[in-house]
Amino acid sequence: MKRHIVLLIFLLGQIAMAAQLDTLVVKGVTIPLIYEQSDRLPIVSMQIVFRNSGSIADGNVSGLSKLSARMMNEGSLSKGSIGFAKALDAKAIQLSTTSGTETMSISMEALKEEFSEGTALLKELLSEPNLSEESLQKTQSLTIGSITRKANDYDYVASQALKALLFHNTPLAEPALGSVQSVQETTLSDIKTFLATHLVLSRAIIVIGGDITLKAAKEELAQVLHTLEVGRAEALPYYATSSSSKESILERTTEQAYLYFGSPYNMQVGDPDYYKARVATFILGAGGFGSRLMEEIRVKRGLAYSAYARVSVNNSNSYFSGYLQTKLESLDEALTTVKEVIKTFVAKGVTQEELDQAKRFLQGSEPLRVETLGQRLSRTFSEYYKGEAPGFEQAELERIAVLTLDDLNAYIAKHNEILDLSVAIVTQANGD
Repeated sequence: MKRHIVLLIFLLGQIAMAAQLDTLVVKGVTIPLIYEQSDRLPIVSMQIVFRNSGSIADGNVSGLSKLSARMMNEGSLSKGSIGFAKALDAKAIQLSTTSGTETMSISMEALKEEFSEGTALLKELLSEPNLSEESLQKTQSLTIGSITRKANDYDYVASQALKALLFHNTPLAEPALGSVQSVQETTLSDIKTFLATHLVLSRAIIVIGGDITLKAAKEELAQVLHTLEVGRAEALPYYATSSSSKESILERTTEQAYLYFGSPYNMQVGDPDYYKARVATFILGAGGFGSRLMEEIRVKRGLAYSAYARVSVNNSNSYFSGYLQTKLESLDEALTTVKEVIKTFVAKGVTQEELDQAKRFLQGSEPLRVETLGQRLSRTFSEYYKGEAPGFEQAELERIAVLTLDDLNAYIAKHNEILDLSVAIVTQANGD
């Protein structure tokens, strides 16, 4: 009882400090703004997130979003890469642009007294990014180096091969970094067009927090955002996962076999049963030691050091996936075991003990997921981005607390599409 009271007090404290939703109007565009004030440290952190601007928007130029983001890290045209970096370092300002699957983000963190200097430098960057042929050649060289190194990272190779099976003929099947050829063939015009189309007010979401008032944050951000064009928002496409079971075997010089598996998961963002998916997947393979896959793969059979599975439910895609590494001679047994574990899971569901353990972990670890400002801002952004109201994740925990065994097992049985596994394997070449 005492433990639950302490947890309740902590959560109430987090709710009181929770990030809030607001808006900022720039050039007639109403931009969502997520804000939380915190004076625990004299620091301000912010992000400008651009929707439908990640690798999913690459079009016919694989790796274009990642390369464009890297170009934005080359500083301003007037200061150049080195001069801009020195200006940031002199004030201990961190400023970077990154690209994910669905979004591109510009992040900045600075001491409270240097935040205005940081926004001035960001405004300069957005006004005149260093989009020169010299910077492009440098960025292409660095990216090709990353791609070359990734060729020897067999977890990466197997993961990419699985996505190619699950999302054949879609942008999600292509490596976010692109290929050596696609990066070499990307032109400065491609970069300029991509940035001009995607770094626009109509796609922006602002996330800001720290030792700054909402009024001051809006004033600083308005000056920065006035450098951007209004642009045009586009609906994010949704790509269904392939429902046919496929297999891809890649032969490499390796002493271990890398097994990645995945299947469709018939759920989209906003599904009221998502909390059941969290509990079910935790028990099957996301819960580490004690999960079904770990118990069968490692504890009982010693086939791998770890085995993992999860469900990804995103705005643009939804799928079930997992992975493990095993000895070359154990590959067939490991794959058979994975399929058997998943089949039994769907057919027979979970036990009351497994459900109780999952509830204890998911509820007990909640304070660790919201203890920092960054975590709370990230959570509120995730809720907003997926169309949920603030506090959605907390409400899910309340649903998990009253979830019954019968309800969970009925839900698990309904999702038998996870039996349609596709498999990508990196293993030793035959005869070696």
